[in-house]
Amino acid sequence: MTSFTNTANNQPTSDVSISHNDAKRLPLISYRFDFARFSEHLVDVSLTFTTTSAAPQLWLPAWIPGSYLMREFARNITAVHYQIIDSQIKEGDESSKTYRAQKIDKHTWQLPAVQAGQTVNVAYEVYCYDLSVRTAYVDQQRLYGNFTSLALAIDGQELEPVQVSLIVPAAFLLDKKENNVLLACGLAATHLRVEGQDTDGQHSYQLQADNYHELIDYPFEIAEQQKFDFIIKDNQHETLQHSFYLSGKHSANMGRLQQDVTQICQTYLDWLGDAPFNDYTFMTFASGQDYGGLEHINSTSLITPRRDLPNMDEPKLPSTDYQRFLGLCSHEYFHSWWVKTVRPDVMIDVDLRREAFTPLLWVFEGFTSYIDDFMLQASGVIDKPSYLRLLAEQINRYYQTPGRSNQSVAESSFDAWIKLYRTDENTGNAGISYYNKGALVALCLDLILLKNTDGRYRLFDVVKAFYTQAKQKDNKRIGISSADMGTVIGQFMPLAEWEDFEHRYVNGVEELPIETLLIENGIKIQANKKEVADKHVPWGMRCSETPVGLKVNRVMRGSVAARAGISAHDIIVAIDGIKADSKQLASLSNAKRPIECYLFRRDELMCVQVQPTKAHQKDSIDSNDASEKSFPHKIGLCLAKEGKALQGNGDEAQAEAGWEMWLNVMNHQSD
Repeated sequence: MTSFTNTANNQPTSDVSISHNDAKRLPLISYRFDFARFSEHLVDVSLTFTTTSAAPQLWLPAWIPGSYLMREFARNITAVHYQIIDSQIKEGDESSKTYRAQKIDKHTWQLPAVQAGQTVNVAYEVYCYDLSVRTAYVDQQRLYGNFTSLALAIDGQELEPVQVSLIVPAAFLLDKKENNVLLACGLAATHLRVEGQDTDGQHSYQLQADNYHELIDYPFEIAEQQKFDFIIKDNQHETLQHSFYLSGKHSANMGRLQQDVTQICQTYLDWLGDAPFNDYTFMTFASGQDYGGLEHINSTSLITPRRDLPNMDEPKLPSTDYQRFLGLCSHEYFHSWWVKTVRPDVMIDVDLRREAFTPLLWVFEGFTSYIDDFMLQASGVIDKPSYLRLLAEQINRYYQTPGRSNQSVAESSFDAWIKLYRTDENTGNAGISYYNKGALVALCLDLILLKNTDGRYRLFDVVKAFYTQAKQKDNKRIGISSADMGTVIGQFMPLAEWEDFEHRYVNGVEELPIETLLIENGIKIQANKKEVADKHVPWGMRCSETPVGLKVNRVMRGSVAARAGISAHDIIVAIDGIKADSKQLASLSNAKRPIECYLFRRDELMCVQVQPTKAHQKDSIDSNDASEKSFPHKIGLCLAKEGKALQGNGDEAQAEAGWEMWLNVMNHQSD
């Protein structure tokens, strides 16, 4: 006897039994993931299918959509074995033996003994001990996975329906409150408690997907979790079920979290009108210091420091840490429209075994990085001064990255596969993040559209226009190119103006007109004179203190340190004959005399002469010097009415009208 619980609506159903004839109607491709060896971080996988070709090949993705780096998930799979289980083969026949699959490249296995039409059972194990949202993690506390890391695809049969069984052993539940152990997943599931001599207390979760590509867009987590549900309404007053799961050790104020997340999600639906999903699931794991999120079509997987969650005494205005978590929720939620539904053209029918290069990641991650925090204030969860603080942080990161003059945001997008996730000591000198600069390009485009159309159109209209196009497609998705960007933006501003903007700020490295545009929209920019570069990057280098001295982490090109011959990874042990530390370095950042500096490079002692105030302003080493000196190290932003007066803008009422039009997006509906 097997009892069922439908986890899609959490309503128990009547007891039923499964007959052999019922089983025949199941999809021909079936995966079984057994977590019995959870304490060893291993998942035993069984894949059963009827092949349509001789010597079928199985493959595992090398990367997961939304994270643009070859992760090589296949490295966590050991040997792959298989058996032919065709009904005509009798036990003891040569064909019934276990074979070892042949690996033919880094992520592909072949089953040479199999003939077309035969049914095969494939067995392999996967090592799962990566806490990130991109792969899989299994231990005594949680069973988490992305099927891109766990499920081998059958080459040529990726579009066939699949069935999945997640098998949870009784041992996993021993130290847990069974009623608190929940499955979080965007895919509807049926929960079975199996009772029998060999499986007493074992739990099974049954899932079905239309095909392999759909399956891998649904991560799952089984753990002790707290959960709340909430309803969002679209512009047709249809209700969309939302669920929020939270696992890990925490003391979060779940009521406050529900209130704020509901408010944010509803604001997106108020803007966009409807959603590309019928229900949505937030999956969140609270950790010590890990942070990240990954988007899926009707869910997101998040990991956050527990300090970022709201506490029981959370003030009405969220703390800085809690704002960061809400921004993460906002960012990944918006991706359902703007990455999963509207996406780069190369991400339509993408092959996950090789890179998919595009110059448009700045559009998708950049627009999202601008809109995510913007919607926090649009929803009323944070106030406008708090939003301006978040925006100032984006601007400061941009100003503090000299590589912005070397790499365009389009190039940054294209090079994501080899640069974004592989930072080193030269990253800040050589390039710019398409998240950071992309957000500021989006800001500038938004403000230019508002200005040039007298407030009639803005960036939000561009996004909505693309989403409207996607909804007209049979599959409700659309892939866009750079040319498509011009076509749609050309509906809201003269095409020549967009092409000039694209040439200067997207494909080029010209400085963004951030300050001019913000001032025109009633935002006062205040340079923080105490937070200067010399305080944070004395001699143009970033250091950290160690027991043996100052470790140099990064040296800016053309800086005092670079000219003296100091390099990243050096250990400065003495400055002017005194043991080096951060305070001593800061005190000598503007010294007007030569400084003798002893350092270790590898295991070799070196001595260099540093001239902090030599007239390097006049004879800069490269263009980066001039670029850096043109901008403050750190700025603050405030609304015009909160400052004394705006320089160059005498009409304070007009300035206030500017920021009112910019920040109150919900009062602006072009259609």
